[in-house]
Amino acid sequence: MVGFKPIDVPPTAAVKFIGAGTAACIADLVTFPLDTAKVRLQLQGECKSAGASVTSVRYSGVFGTITTMVRTEGARSLYNGLVAGLQRQMSFASVRIGLYDSMKQFYTRGSDHVSIGTRLLAGCTTGAMAVIVAQPTDVVKVRFQAQVRLTDGSSRYSGTMDAYKTIARNEGFRGLWKGTVPNITRNAVVNCAELVTYDLIKDLILKYDLMTDNLPCHFTAAFSAGFCTTIVASPIDVVKTRFMNSVAGQYSGALNCTLTMLTKEGPTAFYKGFVPSFLRLGSWNIVMFVSYEQVKRAMMRAHQN
Repeated sequence: MVGFKPIDVPPTAAVKFIGAGTAACIADLVTFPLDTAKVRLQLQGECKSAGASVTSVRYSGVFGTITTMVRTEGARSLYNGLVAGLQRQMSFASVRIGLYDSMKQFYTRGSDHVSIGTRLLAGCTTGAMAVIVAQPTDVVKVRFQAQVRLTDGSSRYSGTMDAYKTIARNEGFRGLWKGTVPNITRNAVVNCAELVTYDLIKDLILKYDLMTDNLPCHFTAAFSAGFCTTIVASPIDVVKTRFMNSVAGQYSGALNCTLTMLTKEGPTAFYKGFVPSFLRLGSWNIVMFVSYEQVKRAMMRAHQN
């Protein structure tokens, strides 16, 4: 069997915290082009309704979007916002994933019995905590992924630090926390669908001896978690992306953004970019959870030695 074998000593909270951030960065490196394609597809209808000058570039499907971006902006455009994305994962995933088990223990007061309700509560809690900590990095990541390089070679931001400074200068520090409410909602849903699904399926697989605690088990649970998460979280994800990328005054709030989408583009707008969302979340979950399990084991073995 490929990978590290299970160890007798459970990983510490610090190992889970660092391991989650590391595994999430690995997953982002692998799946970032899919995430960028998802953002472009989610924003496409908004550009059309706003009459933006970039409407000459039309995207069709996941791989069509990637091909168009490579042809018109170069291959590097697929990784626009990667630095902010990695910053986000180190601060974001470390909290929402790395502290999930600790939060479960907190709510059960150390009991071995963990109900579905407790898992959901733990997922909502760490998801909200992570957004509060990492929201500025998410705003910058989305802005970078959304920007289209103009014909004169200019772009909205010249670099990651310039993006932080420009947003703070033009929109105030509140601009860096733009979309916090829809993002907290999204990540409460995502965390519950993602972590709780993975947690439950993995526990059931091990309980009924369908697989051992190794790569096939982690792969199966991670794929299931990615599928469930995409179904549940896509509408919130689209609203979050639209709102965080909007210029000042375009929407009065997340609810106004939602109603504008519904009235101008119809209910199907909430599932724009669904295929890349599933491809991205499915592959991201597989890479992240498999890496997370292996990183935890590797760190504990190194600690023991």
